[in-house]
Amino acid sequence: MIRVLLADDQHLIREALAMMLEFEEDLTVVAQCGRGDEVLTAVGAHDPDVIVLDIEMPGLDGLSVAERLPGRAMLILSTFARPGHLRRAIAAGVRGFIPKDSSSAELADAIRRIHAGGRYLDPELAASAMMAGENPLTDRERDALALAAAGASVAEIAGRLHLSEGTVRNYLSNAITKLGAANRITAIRHAQRMGWI
Repeated sequence: MIRVLLADDQHLIREALAMMLEFEEDLTVVAQCGRGDEVLTAVGAHDPDVIVLDIEMPGLDGLSVAERLPGRAMLILSTFARPGHLRRAIAAGVRGFIPKDSSSAELADAIRRIHAGGRYLDPELAASAMMAGENPLTDRERDALALAAAGASVAEIAGRLHLSEGTVRNYLSNAITKLGAANRITAIRHAQRMGWI
């Protein structure tokens, strides 16, 4: 029996997934989490064989959770199937990545493959990630742009990152240039679409 932990902040979706997986003779859901920061404790308490993570969750996003659980069999199931997310997930050791519009049979198959030591990546997303290339932003450029995307002013970004306002403007300007964007707004949209912030 493959023991599965499900983490998704959308209660109805999480419950529906758990019910669908329980129909499979070789799968059982041993724990459910509605917040990313609950997953680490639940993994310690239940020791699941495979962890299924959503990306967008309160407390801690699914990619950050994966980065804190090296060596675990993990699968990302997300509405936000973006090339940058896939690259970050693979770098964190995630072995499966499928969009939420996949069938329950695909999800069950992905869990079995990952439990057996294999990988399961959505083919369209894998191709998009290869075509998109690497994230051109540095960590600081990404941090500054992500805070700007959340509505922070230059002064607020400077305070959060412990930088001068001039340095923040330079990071934002570099990000705009690297992304070939006309302004900060289009740079943010492009970076979000690619999953780079």
